[in-house]
Amino acid sequence: MTAPSTVYRRSDNVVSRRILDEVVLVPIYQELADDQAIFTLNEIGARIWDLVDGRRTVEEIRRTLLEEYDVGPERLDADLSRVFAQLLEIGALGEGDGDAPSIPG
Repeated sequence: MTAPSTVYRRSDNVVSRRILDEVVLVPIYQELADDQAIFTLNEIGARIWDLVDGRRTVEEIRRTLLEEYDVGPERLDADLSRVFAQLLEIGALGEGDGDAPSIPG
């Protein structure tokens, strides 16, 4: 899992829109016609996205989710690791506070 003290921020290179319980992410450096560049986060992924603000640590996000959802710590840790890894892979997240520069595209 990502280090508990890690702080993530959203990249300026990704546009997000909430549609019901999901969030759609579109990296703006991809061609608009590239349907492989559109990513959908389910309810828990969308909540993680909501909590990533450049100030909260991974541990703070974890504690919030444990309070809000009926999920065991081991399952949540696995989900958090997977979601953070995927968001980092597509360039949707960077490390640091909200004043940090955006991830190059």
